[in-house]
Amino acid sequence: MNKIVCLSTSTWYPFPTRKQHVMQRLQNAEILYFDPPITYIAPLKDRKSWKRLFAWMKKPAQPKENIKVFSCPPVLPFYNKFRFLNKWNQKKIARFVRNKMKQYGFDTPVLWCYSPMSADAVEYIPHSALVYDCVDRHSAYKGLIDVDTVNGMEKSLAERADQVIATAIGLYDTLEAYNPNTVMLPNGVNFEHFNRAVVENFPVPDDLKDLPRPIIGFSGMLQECIDYEAIEEVAKEHPEWSVVLVGGPMPGVNLDYLKEYENIHFLGMKRYDEMPAYLRAFDVCMNAFRAGRLAKDVSPLKFFEYMASGRPIVSTPQPEQVLGYTDAVYISHSARDFVAKCEMALEEPNDKKETLRIAYARACSWDARVREMEELLMKRGIFQ
Repeated sequence: MNKIVCLSTSTWYPFPTRKQHVMQRLQNAEILYFDPPITYIAPLKDRKSWKRLFAWMKKPAQPKENIKVFSCPPVLPFYNKFRFLNKWNQKKIARFVRNKMKQYGFDTPVLWCYSPMSADAVEYIPHSALVYDCVDRHSAYKGLIDVDTVNGMEKSLAERADQVIATAIGLYDTLEAYNPNTVMLPNGVNFEHFNRAVVENFPVPDDLKDLPRPIIGFSGMLQECIDYEAIEEVAKEHPEWSVVLVGGPMPGVNLDYLKEYENIHFLGMKRYDEMPAYLRAFDVCMNAFRAGRLAKDVSPLKFFEYMASGRPIVSTPQPEQVLGYTDAVYISHSARDFVAKCEMALEEPNDKKETLRIAYARACSWDARVREMEELLMKRGIFQ
């Protein structure tokens, strides 16, 4: 039995990301999963987060028989700017992790990290091997971040790791320079879940029922790297269409100017189990990313989810992974071209592209991705 301690950057609940998809599919594994800590001042920005200040005192959640999920104790702020603060925080986290390891009989597990901040914790957590699964360019996010500090922590973590995994070509290019044991394994898709948009006759969600057709939809976090110019152009050129954004904005992203368009509809976050019904109701799905470093470093979950739903997809050329699927999706090269490609997608002549999209999504399932990871880690002697 492989014992794994996962230091995550995403809370297990409510929305599954790569971290949860990977951990729950690892075979022959017992896992202690640690949600990322919040800072002591987090409730000042988000009142709903105050409960998480005390969540670390509670019993772990157990989403599966072999997985226990813990909340970490709160930490000091500004750790992304000052490494001495991160070192203090990570020693605290490491003590908490060691106590849980001792409680559940984890002597020297595989330590699986997702955050550069963990670089200052690994020396205090006994482990047989270290895996860094890098899914983001953490230094590129807005907020109280010092780029050199975060990049320095990532370099330390990658150099120390026995295996580095990157989800996108931009991340791979950086990390491979730090550690030759770096591979690229993009994100996957919960194929069975999102393919329900094809095989099940969902009713149209209530907040879409009265919207004029066609519905041009986007799902996912509204991040800085999204090409809002393309989305705005769609709304401007076709006021008779409904442009629907399903997801919440990331901190620092102000989209008030888009709310001036009567045909742009912000629906907010939806439950994971609701998403197949929303994708089924979209006439076209938008995968819109601005050219830039962030887009090069992302492997968008939404793109593979769209493909599993079978719906027509209009995409920017970013991230570069989408260029491997040009026979199944519509690639635009400007904001105006994005509109033209939406017009083409609405007139898709037959189901050939739909069949291709579904086939590609099936090949990119999370089950397939995790089997690749397991084979790699067994070959390296990290897994039994």
